[in-house]
Amino acid sequence: MDILLLIKKYGIFVVFIIVGYVLFQFQFDKSEKISIDEIKVENMNDSFEKQEEEVTNNDEIVYVDVKGAVHHPGVYQLKATDRVMTAIEKAGGLKENADTKHINLAAIVEDGSMIYIPTKEETQQSIHYDSLQHSSTPKININKATVEELQNLTGIGPQKAKAIIAYRQENGPFQSIEDIMNVTGIGEKSFEKIKDDISVQ
Repeated sequence: MDILLLIKKYGIFVVFIIVGYVLFQFQFDKSEKISIDEIKVENMNDSFEKQEEEVTNNDEIVYVDVKGAVHHPGVYQLKATDRVMTAIEKAGGLKENADTKHINLAAIVEDGSMIYIPTKEETQQSIHYDSLQHSSTPKININKATVEELQNLTGIGPQKAKAIIAYRQENGPFQSIEDIMNVTGIGEKSFEKIKDDISVQ
């Protein structure tokens, strides 16, 4: 009722004021809503950027020396979570004669470590050497060995070799390898050096 009286009294001037107020309220509410939405989006972007920075900062750097049958041997910078195969890729990849049968390509690299990739020839040589090292060497029979054969034992010279033969001639064959300690000049220390290389049969 009051509005109608104002309109009658002041006419069109009051109408403009009312319309202007309504439009102002609408625009204010709209701008406030847009401003709040922009703040939310900006905060989300800041959060994502912060997470990306944290991931980057958590990537610890390590240095690995790659050698052997790769195209570009050298020291390479890697992430602490990288695998051996990544280090090999950094070094230019494997050469044609590389042998990775005994290399764990999925292992995680370690700072300051060395990754050596052997060639197939090196692997064969290593296997051959190991077989020679572990081949059974005939033991020396102390009941039958000559002076010369006994001198092949560690720490046994001409005098001790003659003493061993003299003992078995006087006392008969050795019944066990431990009996050799009954020979003059051969004690526990000497026995420890030769016990794996002698037999009584």
